[in-house]
Amino acid sequence: MKFKISLYIAAFTLVFSSCKKEWLDVNTNPNEILTSTPDYVFTAGAARTVAFLTPNELGSYWSGQWTQSNTYIIDPARFSYTFNNTNFNFWDTWYDVIADFQYVINAEGEKAQPFFKGPARVMKTYIMQQIVDVYGNAPYTDAFKGLGNIAPKFDDQKAIYEDLIKQLDQAIADLKANPFTGSYAGSISSADIIFKGNTTNWIKFANSLKLRMLIRQSMIPGRDAYITTEINKAAAVTEGFMTSVDASVNPGYIASTGKMNPFYENWGYNASGGVQALGRFPRPTTFLFTTLANSNDTFRLKRLAYPKGGQAAGEAELVANYVAVPYGASSGYLSQNTSYLGPSVLVKGEYNRPMYLMLAAETNFLLAEAKQRYGAAVNLTGTAQEYYEQGVKESFRITGATATYGADKATALLTSGKDLADWTASPDKFKAIWMQKWLALVNFSGLEAWSEYRRTDFPAIPLSASAPAGQKRAVRLFYPSTEGGSNPNVPTGIDVFTSKIFWDIN
Repeated sequence: MKFKISLYIAAFTLVFSSCKKEWLDVNTNPNEILTSTPDYVFTAGAARTVAFLTPNELGSYWSGQWTQSNTYIIDPARFSYTFNNTNFNFWDTWYDVIADFQYVINAEGEKAQPFFKGPARVMKTYIMQQIVDVYGNAPYTDAFKGLGNIAPKFDDQKAIYEDLIKQLDQAIADLKANPFTGSYAGSISSADIIFKGNTTNWIKFANSLKLRMLIRQSMIPGRDAYITTEINKAAAVTEGFMTSVDASVNPGYIASTGKMNPFYENWGYNASGGVQALGRFPRPTTFLFTTLANSNDTFRLKRLAYPKGGQAAGEAELVANYVAVPYGASSGYLSQNTSYLGPSVLVKGEYNRPMYLMLAAETNFLLAEAKQRYGAAVNLTGTAQEYYEQGVKESFRITGATATYGADKATALLTSGKDLADWTASPDKFKAIWMQKWLALVNFSGLEAWSEYRRTDFPAIPLSASAPAGQKRAVRLFYPSTEGGSNPNVPTGIDVFTSKIFWDIN
């Protein structure tokens, strides 16, 4: 996790050769330490953030959304919880990427580009929250000092969360003070591969990320006053929340190996259009299909998955042709006989789709929970029902619905009389919100789905079929061996089945 101010060659290959602007061409002297300007570093950091697929992959399994086909031998680390500190090392990559954003924040003098400080703070917060959500206590105030401190102390996880909220306030102040304007605006738009220089959307993203962090703490006794105060501060910001726009990344993916949409290239197709080997691995779970079928939500079922055999098999979109896999099943479900990840994320030839950081659907469900939980104590203009229903509609949109195709299916679901779908027909409004959020995150944000599952203990996903009876589920990850071998301050005595993250009180 040592601070690296140089860009990584792989990141340059992915990002800059994918872009068509000559100003993104980078020439370096191999005999000198690599340096760059903040705009280049920001672009690389944003691309690396979404190219790191494994956290969302693991979250998709542990939240009960995905499992694996039996074309591969069952993975015990994922489905029997037999893992250690050499498995699932997200730590090193996350800290390395944060170092990119810290470089942008720290840049001064002739390298200073103040318009990127706000976005860099937002992105640093985005990743740092994930570190806390997965590992708990972590280096923060002592981190990112390079050789000045190669063994940083670990800060308390709750204190990190609270400071991250302040960092988002500072990010909004930075964005307002240094908007993407002026003669350099065109180049900034190219370097900002998230919102293309749209300051308003950056502020909405910062507010929405803050809301995510506040609602994550909402079940902790004694936090209501703090949470409502901070929500009201966010609500008072003119730009509001990200209710109708998604935060996504697209550096200009092209049909070339290593330069396509990372999701597409990993689980979809190669540059020549051939099916990737790993495309035969992840499978939607029977629990996911059953949940959708119980509310007659066949539109999203057919967008989240393909019929058995995948797109290439050419099976008709009949419900009978969609075959899910019981969570953690170790035999009987080969790839050719089961459903592949669907057109919401994978369509052959569509290698240049964006990668998503946060969905508008999630923001609406967060607002729905905030209004339902705190009522008049939060200054939100909509009702809990309005935010909830907009969240469902945004979920349908991101999975493929348009005004002329599928939008009526969202309306039908919301007026179906089904529990956990129709707001009026759902006795437990929180469970309705949590269920629809869980569905909205399928294929797009598995790590967030796992974090929400740990917070709410909902939905009631089955135990993995490969786990021993009575097996506890993991509530966090081990600190990786790479950190333990270099930093004597790593906390000891971690039990991944009982050492919960501070907001996980269930």
